[in-house]
Amino acid sequence: MSSPSSRSDKILVVDDSPDNVFLIKTILEEEGYIISTAENGISALAQLQASPCDLVLLDLMMPGMDGYEVTKHIRGEMKLQQYIPILLITAHDAPNVAKGLDLGADDFIRKPVTVDELLARVRSLLRLKHSMDERDEIARQREDFVSRLTHDLRTPLVAADRMLILFQQGALGNLSPQMQEVITIMARSNTNLLSMVNTLLEVYRFEAGRKTLAFQPVNLVQLLKEVTGELTPLAQDKKLLLNLDFTEESSTKKVMGDRLELHRLFTNLIGNAIKFTEIGSVNIRLHSQPQFNKSYLPRFSLNFHADDYLSIEIADTGPGIPPEEQITIFERFRQGSHNSSGSGLGLYLSRRIVEAHQGTILLDSELNKGSVFIVLLPIQS
Repeated sequence: MSSPSSRSDKILVVDDSPDNVFLIKTILEEEGYIISTAENGISALAQLQASPCDLVLLDLMMPGMDGYEVTKHIRGEMKLQQYIPILLITAHDAPNVAKGLDLGADDFIRKPVTVDELLARVRSLLRLKHSMDERDEIARQREDFVSRLTHDLRTPLVAADRMLILFQQGALGNLSPQMQEVITIMARSNTNLLSMVNTLLEVYRFEAGRKTLAFQPVNLVQLLKEVTGELTPLAQDKKLLLNLDFTEESSTKKVMGDRLELHRLFTNLIGNAIKFTEIGSVNIRLHSQPQFNKSYLPRFSLNFHADDYLSIEIADTGPGIPPEEQITIFERFRQGSHNSSGSGLGLYLSRRIVEAHQGTILLDSELNKGSVFIVLLPIQS
């Protein structure tokens, strides 16, 4: 036998046969593993919920809840923070174990087990477990580093922004026209950089599970009026019409949401529409029920009751988005081919905000005919 495990890995043995449990427990404890046991599936799931282990050895054929059902629960409904490998144990005359593997088990071994084969399979799956844990830890450290870095970057950027404003206001003396132009360019660049840092910070807060939303009833008509008012100067600079259209019925309905995050969502979507549109208009439409064009229906399969949702459409007359880019446009760091495309985080963050509100965000776009971003949010019950 190999030398005892130096990591004191915890293994849960699940079998309704006391003799089988005793044999496997004895073999594994001699190798230095920490063994806990369960005589049925329900007890095993309760133990895993209370104290996750590093590996589950699971008898496939048990009365009541069999190994298939236990595997299905572990992989689907339990939502464990770390991956736990599952080694199925089955008799030679048992049905094919393919079903168990399809449900998420990692390997299987047939009874009667031999010492060498059992230990080899256990070591193999524990190596997989440790490798995945190390990968996840590296990912967590990377995300934490980026989160801390972006947070620290905000301080000097905010300070620089305030100093540049003071220069522009003449608080530090009169500036020549040439200096005014330089300061204006610097201020614009600093603002863009600060916006990128803020977006990156928000993305990593969502991904690290550190984002806390303050839900309250939100009147979307009021919110959209506020956002369009703030963005009207940008539209006017490009001689674009910025229209807000809503029905009387929709103006009385509210959604449960974090007002700040919804403000961020619609500022990003409407701001993007203005940014990518050179001629024409940007139209924001609010409906108490989703108002899809027929062309949307083949592209999106939505299981929802229309009466339960408010639909917000942001439509522009811009260049449109190529079909190949539409597939991945809501993924992180997916930059478009347009020369004004940014970091590729804005639409990803928008999707995360919408999903945090139990909603859906959709896109319908055609080249040279503009784009329509559709946000569906559940109405406050």
